[in-house]
Amino acid sequence: MKTIASLICIPLLASSSWPAIQAARWRSAEVRPGKAHFVAAICATITRNRARYELVSRKTGVPWRVIASLHYMECGLSFREHLHNGDPLTARTRHVPAGRPRDGAPPFAWEASAVDALCLDRLDRADWSWPGSALQTIEAYNGTGYERFHPDVPSPYLWSWTSLYTRGKYIADGKWSSTAISGQSGTVALLKMLE
Repeated sequence: MKTIASLICIPLLASSSWPAIQAARWRSAEVRPGKAHFVAAICATITRNRARYELVSRKTGVPWRVIASLHYMECGLSFREHLHNGDPLTARTRHVPAGRPRDGAPPFAWEASAVDALCLDRLDRADWSWPGSALQTIEAYNGTGYERFHPDVPSPYLWSWTSLYTRGKYIADGKWSSTAISGQSGTVALLKMLE
């Protein structure tokens, strides 16, 4: 089985406990059979736009597959929205983080805004060499509430539509529901299918 490290051709490194948990989850997770055709359709759209993700990857060092999966999570793959949070590119972001990008004038090119989003959250400085640290970085892009307050629930941002996620999610900023179920693929299902 391939790992995120093999996706970007860098050797595995060791790290701390939460990333180790994420790495173990990566090894055991499988795309749910009932969701595989949906994941394949999303990945087909991603693959058609691979050149755009690779351009941002060259500027940031973030693997193109990660950029694409974040684009799906934040914007539903729309190139008319900021990667920061899905706000329209016709203005600076309104939601957290507000007022981005600081440089340039609207309307913004998706690629320029994506570079700003990734650098703002320091993904350009992240360790993409080990699945645990890579997944930790992706989870932190969305927020660390699962790690801090619900470590027994695999974050749907990562694990939805995989064999590891069943229920429980934040339904709004800081508002937890133990019964809510994510209706969106997580990044791991996409990354595994993009292999």
